[in-house]
Amino acid sequence: MHPLKIGIIALLLLQTGCANNSAANFKLSHLAKSDIDSVTDMHIQEVRKLSQELTIKLYKRNPRELSKAPPGTTIQKRLDQIFSDQRLHGYSELNGVKSTAAITLSFNEAFEGDRVFALMAGISSMLYAAYNYQDEFYILDEIDQQKLYNSARNLESVSWQLNNRKDINGERYILSNGISATGIRNLSYERLFGKLISLQDMMALLIADTTNRNITRVVQSAASMTFLPI
Repeated sequence: MHPLKIGIIALLLLQTGCANNSAANFKLSHLAKSDIDSVTDMHIQEVRKLSQELTIKLYKRNPRELSKAPPGTTIQKRLDQIFSDQRLHGYSELNGVKSTAAITLSFNEAFEGDRVFALMAGISSMLYAAYNYQDEFYILDEIDQQKLYNSARNLESVSWQLNNRKDINGERYILSNGISATGIRNLSYERLFGKLISLQDMMALLIADTTNRNITRVVQSAASMTFLPI
């Protein structure tokens, strides 16, 4: 923890009388958080939950991709990988790439690996970067509203790619939304992306309002494989 942060927390402990033994149930994290920090933490938890749900659904829809993984790999093992510290350092199975580079790889004709893993590892690490590679925020932590906004636009592009990008045989690289034999449309993947996009946009607006900083709004073609920087 930063020395200045430690000093501020220690001062607050003294001022609130929480430094004595009677404060056994006191949680330091409660003191060290502002309202916006708590809101940010809730957003991170919800983004993680939705991303995990999306990963599971994509593997169930694309079992062929899991079969490309190392022997014995299960969906749970993939979840453990996707949401591990590899988000920060890159994924060895993807030659060290992460974030938007991994997303791009999942739609690459020459890629022979697990496309669902590449896609979700990319999405997970991109969103992790949007939150400064943090799972929790405290008083002195800062977050960039532009990164949050850019990640939302990138998710819009990914959602479009899933529905439209096809290989040389005219087949979609990764199956998602579709129509059943009875004519019922399955838009559950689109809804998950919609929730993720809304969360990122809302968080970007909250941070911009709290810090009095502007968001640079960008018009981006969903069909473009050029992603906005995070």
